Amino acid sequence: MYKNLLFIFIALWSFCMNGVSRDRKELLDFGWRFLKGEAPVGSVKPDFDDGKWRIVDLPHDWSIEGIPSKDEPSGGDGGYRPNGKGCYRKTFQINKEEIGKVFGLYFEGVYMNAEVFVNGSSLGTHHYGYSPFYHDITSLIKQGENVIVVNVDNSYQPNCRWYTGSGIYRHVWLTSTNPIYFKKWGTFITTPNVSEDKADVAISTEIINSYDNERELSLTTILYGPLGDEIGRTTKGIVIKPGETLKINQLLPVQKPQCWSPDSPSLYSARLSVAENNREIDSILESFGIRTISYSAEEGFKLNGNSLLLNGGCIHHDNGPLGAAAFDRAEIRKVQLMKEAGFNAVRTSHNHPSEVFLHACDSIGLLVIDEAFDGWRVAKKPHDYSTLIDKYWKDDLSALVLRDRNHPSIFCWSVGNEVIERKEIQIITTARKLVGLCRELDPTRPVTSALCAWDSDWEIYDPLAEAFDIVGYNYMMYKHEGDHIRVPERIMIQTESYPRDAFQSWSYVNDNPYIIGDFVWTSVDYLGESSIGRWYYEGENAGEHFFGDHFPWNAAYCGDIDMIGQRKPISYYRERLWNYNRPIYMAVKEPNGYYGNIKETMWSVWPTFESWTWPGHEGKEIEVEVYSRAPRVRLTLNGKVVGEKPTTRQEEFKAVFKVIYEPGTILAEAINNEGDVLSELNGYHNELKTAGEPYAIRLKADRSTINPDGQDLSFITAEVVDKDGIVCPDATNLLTFSLKGRGTLLAVGNADIKELDTTSDSKHKAWKGKALAVVRSQLKKGKAIIAVSSQGLKGTQLEIRCK
Repeated sequence: MYKNLLFIFIALWSFCMNGVSRDRKELLDFGWRFLKGEAPVGSVKPDFDDGKWRIVDLPHDWSIEGIPSKDEPSGGDGGYRPNGKGCYRKTFQINKEEIGKVFGLYFEGVYMNAEVFVNGSSLGTHHYGYSPFYHDITSLIKQGENVIVVNVDNSYQPNCRWYTGSGIYRHVWLTSTNPIYFKKWGTFITTPNVSEDKADVAISTEIINSYDNERELSLTTILYGPLGDEIGRTTKGIVIKPGETLKINQLLPVQKPQCWSPDSPSLYSARLSVAENNREIDSILESFGIRTISYSAEEGFKLNGNSLLLNGGCIHHDNGPLGAAAFDRAEIRKVQLMKEAGFNAVRTSHNHPSEVFLHACDSIGLLVIDEAFDGWRVAKKPHDYSTLIDKYWKDDLSALVLRDRNHPSIFCWSVGNEVIERKEIQIITTARKLVGLCRELDPTRPVTSALCAWDSDWEIYDPLAEAFDIVGYNYMMYKHEGDHIRVPERIMIQTESYPRDAFQSWSYVNDNPYIIGDFVWTSVDYLGESSIGRWYYEGENAGEHFFGDHFPWNAAYCGDIDMIGQRKPISYYRERLWNYNRPIYMAVKEPNGYYGNIKETMWSVWPTFESWTWPGHEGKEIEVEVYSRAPRVRLTLNGKVVGEKPTTRQEEFKAVFKVIYEPGTILAEAINNEGDVLSELNGYHNELKTAGEPYAIRLKADRSTINPDGQDLSFITAEVVDKDGIVCPDATNLLTFSLKGRGTLLAVGNADIKELDTTSDSKHKAWKGKALAVVRSQLKKGKAIIAVSSQGLKGTQLEIRCK
């Protein structure tokens, strides 16, 4: 069902993005002039000559265009990418008939310290790189040509513990309304009473009158069901005073509601319009879901009255080879990848996510912990949010809650993560202020923060834990039994866990109602926090990612899903723990000593791959893992039975076979208690074959048809295969991509987090036999042909249609 809802969401979002008329908002992503470095003297003036500057379209991240270098001030935290300063300029036209409207500029995200100028006048600097911000520019607008200048300063390094990107990495909008208009983020929709027969939809909305006289208006509200049909309507007269912001509360019934859940993400919408003398002067459309949440130490987490165990993953904001650039399709794809991997929840660590990411969670069906900050007043890095919190915390946290509170996917706010000053008494005051603001702006959701301890002092954090509705545990859930005895009413959630502890994490949640979920660190590999999750070989630079410099490692490898969107074996194992009806899966552990003696780190798992290609290991022992919820599994190698083993809870739903390696075909089958093989058609049959020599390249597009809006993307996986079409898992061939027609080759990359190459050119090595190319649509219909070649391999091409 979620695929149908996603189609509707993408269609509606594309309609909003492609509107050519200036109906309330217009996308300003195209045709910016950009200069990397210090802004030249006079560049904020409207008549400045920027003709030699580079032309870029947004979203734009200049850091990802660079090559990782050990000398970069961002260090391993920032993925060794360049940062610095940059300047953007754009012109736009205002017609004579538009003068008199209220104009605004809305930035979804600029990293960071963004000073905005309109027609030479500064609107001030917005410092936090993750929170959205809005400027009223009505007084600066003139008929004809207008000029926006944005100076971005990301030179103070390091300012974050992971890759941030640099520049205007999310959308920019020009808003225009009549002088009577709906306040931005001023509409709040809740469903206070929900039953099988009826739901009450409570709508609170704010209308602003910027005229200097009183006006008589009518407010019409129309509700639409999940299929777009009108299901309710009401109109009421209102009087609004000059300069007033009027709040209006409404309660509308919905009969036989379809409740939102991850399995059935039904979305409703409300259209609010205000009219004067029967002439509509402003309107907004807000989507929402009908659902209830409850939580207690006795009964756990319930959604719509039904118990639900939260199988979650943490995620950062970057998009791998695209850097921080928040293309809608890339954001939607992340949610799809998580959903397909069996997750039902996500934690947006540790900052405001993009708007489209949350819309995708709504339509695809992922519950969300929406998180604002990594740290508070004591620095983790010299130039992090600790330098901003005292002055800007209220604005930044308000932006998160007000912007996001209508999303049914969000079930919890988070205000922090592993704050350094947790042993200082003033932390209680900070926590209460942050939590209090969340509750003031949205009293319908709980608030959490991720707590941890780096020593034996855990219980002393009880006063801090008491400030939150749900207590987040980072790697501390082994304390749960004593904590439950000491504070029996505490509701716990594992906000971060080690990937290798997948079974233990599932057990915590499955066996204890007061532990409502687990969020593994992480769901997807990410740039920066370099080398976390790595394994290495004896003789290489040793130690955890937080000790020393591990260059050339420039990204994180602790995700269930790798940098180009491929699932790792740990992902399939976790999926089988939490989802009872998933089929059998088989993977092979790299033999210790095959490439070197393997050393693990805290966030790593043993290198394990979906491969039966181990040349040179013939006649030696190798371990095969089979993950299954069936009672038993049988393993066969080249037609000979290796053995059978149980895969019950006692075996952690995993069977490990020691096999003498020989090339060919290895087969795993699920069998029932009677010894019968379960149906291959139902996925209880998994085989791996030995690959031959690399012979050709195969291309697979996640979407072969994209929208001609200049924003849509197709993610194309390139596979190096043998003559039989089997992926060659050791292939590292240099691939050359080219594109002709209606499209742009936006990025290329692979999943190797030691790769020292830009993703902004047309060449890249395969890693584990695979690479990724990303094609961006243009503003015209047509077709694009992407081709890939490599010396000694049979090349290929693929057609992408823009229509």
